[in-house]
Amino acid sequence: MGCWRLPGPVLGLLLLLLLLLCPPGSAACPAACRCSPGEADCSERGLLEVPWSLPVNTSTLWLAYNFISVLGPRSLPPLPGLRLLSLAHNRLELIHPQALLGLGALQELDLSHNHLSVLTPDTFRPLTGLATLNLASNRLGQLEPGVPGVLPRLRALLLQDNPWVCSCSILPLWRWLSRYRDKVREKSLLLCRVPEQLNKYPIMAFGDESFRQCQDTSLSPQHYIAFFTIGPFSFLASIFFCTFLGSLVVFYHSLRRESHYWRSP
Repeated sequence: MGCWRLPGPVLGLLLLLLLLLCPPGSAACPAACRCSPGEADCSERGLLEVPWSLPVNTSTLWLAYNFISVLGPRSLPPLPGLRLLSLAHNRLELIHPQALLGLGALQELDLSHNHLSVLTPDTFRPLTGLATLNLASNRLGQLEPGVPGVLPRLRALLLQDNPWVCSCSILPLWRWLSRYRDKVREKSLLLCRVPEQLNKYPIMAFGDESFRQCQDTSLSPQHYIAFFTIGPFSFLASIFFCTFLGSLVVFYHSLRRESHYWRSP
């Protein structure tokens, strides 16, 4: 019994329809998300990690109001066209330095309302196209100025509602904030938490005189030369002095002994 075959033109039309309905490289939407063309909404799903099987053409990814605590080096799927990523209102405590690799097209990153206390420039170095970074409402006591410094296209930085420690350690960040005031949103809400006498004092209200007691402890090459020149000389001089002083003591005691000998009957 012969096999029934579709005519060539009909078969070609069916294949074309399949390609249109399922374009190459697309992936099914994860069960925990709602997907539309270019967008995946995985908010408020009780997620402990980022879903991996997201459509490769996703440009907007919502992951807010979940329970994600760590972003490891392979926590995010490869999404070369991702423009917006929201991880607001999670429990993020740690972001691996390689967690955001491959997201060079990202323009907006929302990490607000998390538990972040330490961030390094290496984490954000791959985000060469980032324009908006939201770090509000975390546990940041200080922030390396290198974090926003590695973002060449940054236009908006949000840092309010963090427990800032207003000591000499905040001086580098204060200098960056003073230089790039136009990039800092909600500047009036950047308030000190520590020390207690500066609680709720605006960081941007500080002036140069506020940091006058903070001295730069870095040493210049001249300082190192002086240290390695004077150090050994001082060491040898101290040895010579101690030897000389010891000799005087011995000589004094010998004189007293001889004087006592000649006075004895």
